[in-house]
Amino acid sequence: MRDDAIQRHCAEIDRCNQRGGRMLSIVDLIGAGTLGADLAAYALAAIGAGASFLVGARPGGAGKTTVMGALLNFVPADVPLAPAESMAAIQRGLQSPTPRRCYVCHEIGSGHWYAYLWGAELRAYLQLPEAGHMMATNLHADTYEQARQQIVEQNRVPEAAFRRMNLLFFLAVERSGFRIRRRLVTVWESDGQNPHRQVFPAVPSSSGVEPGGLVSPDAVAEARETIGRLLAGGSTIEEVRAAILTRTRGP
Repeated sequence: MRDDAIQRHCAEIDRCNQRGGRMLSIVDLIGAGTLGADLAAYALAAIGAGASFLVGARPGGAGKTTVMGALLNFVPADVPLAPAESMAAIQRGLQSPTPRRCYVCHEIGSGHWYAYLWGAELRAYLQLPEAGHMMATNLHADTYEQARQQIVEQNRVPEAAFRRMNLLFFLAVERSGFRIRRRLVTVWESDGQNPHRQVFPAVPSSSGVEPGGLVSPDAVAEARETIGRLLAGGSTIEEVRAAILTRTRGP
């Protein structure tokens, strides 16, 4: 039964794949320098506790979908992934709080592509936490200010609904000659009630994380041990998901 659940979960992650090849896991991203183990542990603790999240970067090909897919592996074991493919799908979620799901919007954007949301559909999507569901998406934005401008100002999403997107991860693409490195540069957090605040880097000269009210230091420390075990094991999204389920449910 668990193997079936892992396959369904990872198949939904694979549906986000726009560029071919296998979707990368958090182990792959740590190895590539996209983020460090401490930031991965914070993300695992927060998303594993039910936090909704967004990954932002303005240029195409920056790795937004790749990072979103890796972070989707942190969703709680009893929360299936579901595509936010239409207003009808979103309305079903709003009307049915059980089973709790993580609704995946492939991108916040105005294009007519699968699971892209804009305008009224986006406003409805951001109400899903009121029914107990999680959200995961990405957006062409490099900064918190750009994300807020698109979501709150352009799409007229209420500030209270924007705050229910608990975590905002922003990527940068760094080029040195022929070498390209994609790196998470800032992370913002909201408990769903208070405005977002930057938690990574904790201060401009730091590479550390300063969690706010979403997760406790003990939860982050436990997640750090899990990340250490993941780094010593397999790297595919299926292997990582299996290891995380073992952590949350026992052998």
